[in-house]
Amino acid sequence: MANEKRWYIAQTYSGKEDSVAENLRSRIKMLDMEEQIFRVLVPEETIVVETKDAKTGAVTKKEKVQKVFPGYVYVEMIDNDDSWWVVRNTPGVTGFLGSSGKKARPIPVPDEQIEPILKSQGIVKQAEINFEVGDFVTMVSGPFKDQTGQVLDIDLENKSCTVEIEFMGQMTGVPVDLADVQCIK
Repeated sequence: MANEKRWYIAQTYSGKEDSVAENLRSRIKMLDMEEQIFRVLVPEETIVVETKDAKTGAVTKKEKVQKVFPGYVYVEMIDNDDSWWVVRNTPGVTGFLGSSGKKARPIPVPDEQIEPILKSQGIVKQAEINFEVGDFVTMVSGPFKDQTGQVLDIDLENKSCTVEIEFMGQMTGVPVDLADVQCIK
């Protein structure tokens, strides 16, 4: 789909991910590309490394940060000629994963693959909803299926909302997953 924000993977030399990400962020600002290239991510994880002293036998533990995908930088962008050119011509970028060269367009990372990566890095994808606080909605699944109520609160981080429904003869706010709710038009 044209003009859709998606995640792509830029290939780099292993060990150069951070410098490439920083170069890319600088180029995005310098070339005024914030409306087309949104985020640059180098997924990392913290591991505990145990070392044993050969003389004393004492074990020491150290935390070490390592790249989850060495040689790759994730870029959230709208794929067009300008954004492609900026990323592709950033020093240290050797190409796009899934692109065969000769100006072939990169392949976006499928949502089901990028979501766990984003979640592991503390980035929660914004849920797309078609209602706001005060709107009336119908529950389409879950324990309150087919009930109608008014939205009291929306929590995008937890992908839930609070809907006021009639429960046991009185109005009660119940937490509901965003996927279980549909706006009444």
